[in-house]
Amino acid sequence: MPVLSDRPDVIVVADEAHRSQYDTLALNMRAALPRAIFVAFTGTPLLAGEERTKDVFGDYVSIYDFHQSVEDGATVPLFYENRTPELQLVDPDLNEDIYTLIEAAELDPEQEAKLERELSRQYHILTRDDRLETLAQDIVRHFLGRGFVGKAMVVAIDKATALKMHDKVRKHWAAEREIRKLAPAPGAPLFETETEQKFRELHQRLAVLTSTDMALIVSPGQNEIEQMAGLGLDIVPHRKRMNESQPPLDEKFKDTNDALRLVFVCAMRLTGFDAPSCSTVYLDKPMRNHSLMQAIARANRVFPGKHSGMIVDYANVFASLELTLAMYGSGRGGERPVRNKQQLIDELRVAVKEATEFCAAHQVNLGTFECTASGSLDRLQLLEDAVNALISPDALRREFQGHE
Repeated sequence: MPVLSDRPDVIVVADEAHRSQYDTLALNMRAALPRAIFVAFTGTPLLAGEERTKDVFGDYVSIYDFHQSVEDGATVPLFYENRTPELQLVDPDLNEDIYTLIEAAELDPEQEAKLERELSRQYHILTRDDRLETLAQDIVRHFLGRGFVGKAMVVAIDKATALKMHDKVRKHWAAEREIRKLAPAPGAPLFETETEQKFRELHQRLAVLTSTDMALIVSPGQNEIEQMAGLGLDIVPHRKRMNESQPPLDEKFKDTNDALRLVFVCAMRLTGFDAPSCSTVYLDKPMRNHSLMQAIARANRVFPGKHSGMIVDYANVFASLELTLAMYGSGRGGERPVRNKQQLIDELRVAVKEATEFCAAHQVNLGTFECTASGSLDRLQLLEDAVNALISPDALRREFQGHE
């Protein structure tokens, strides 16, 4: 590449500098502008193996990490829950080769065949039918048990597995719906028994069960119909829907009012696809580095009523990548960008303890409520007494003493 300008006041701004700026085109640009100033932007400069960004462009001018974005309210905090089924690989790191092969954004049919051929044992363990059945049942239970009923993504290792998971989840979804239909209609709310209260909750979940739509979203491939058919799978109706859906499935998933709440992917929609109401990512695909960070970031967008995003780990991803996660997005003091869900449970226990002690200090025994029937006159009387105790002039004076 010939020199186009040797002026020192030329400024080159490079976006996505974590990979594209290390190869031939970048070298040509530097040869053409030998004295230029290069400024780079990247979302993944701190990952293991990606330190070249700093070597090529120099030290960081400014770092905006996951922790800071949460503090600013630009994203919500992320929590993860390891729900790896009993049928799993003993080695928490899986196999370095499996990461290398599937780290690319999308596996074409030849790559998928190579993956299965070279890593047959690991691949077949991850895709065993009984394991996928266990995952499908767990996804249904977990999805319906969430407090915030946002949208969710299931990330599978390849296209065939994503299709299998869609069919299995839909089967267990239908079975769950039939079970919950057996619950009788809830009774009058004033004298509602505990059993009726449980039935009421069941019917609320049944509404979600009945209305929720789900879809497979994967990229097209040559001979995919024959390949899937050879595995006993029918991708034709799914491909037809992906091609013909109006609005497109992308837009339906982004639309908070649309019933499409659960999508199955293997690589598509893991980068640059924001659906703010998506609150849960079910990971069953070994991932690392920027691919992993892009995937989990699908759940950290801000949305009304969504206080956090949840990463459900079925592939034991975080066990081997905790250090990488810390390198990528640790905040001041080494705080992790993704925290264990157990922290939320611990915080809840502390909050319940403090609330109980606060009430006890005002002669309100919360344990007494548990001994009375929900909706009964006795409970209503206890509630009235508790409210009077907590908002009495003396109680308010004690709580706000020293405050304007």
